[in-house]
Amino acid sequence: MERITATEASRNFSELLNRARYGGESFLVERNGEAVAEIRPARKGSTVADAIDFLKTTPLPDPDFKRDMLKIIAERKRDYPRDPWDDD
Repeated sequence: MERITATEASRNFSELLNRARYGGESFLVERNGEAVAEIRPARKGSTVADAIDFLKTTPLPDPDFKRDMLKIIAERKRDYPRDPWDDD
């Protein structure tokens, strides 16, 4: 990672962004010899399509999963006052 001063970063900001985006370079910005920021390529974010693809490849829970979750929820409800907005 290349170290640059805050002054250099300010003067060459557009160039640094291009080098990060297109060249994959990273920069450590320093002020008075102390690291204060990084300029690096952004990570690609996940999309809804990525999430759907992930869910399609994830195994289904075992048949007892729903029963176990309902049991846990029922046990936890005993610890709290009844919700007046709950229709149950």
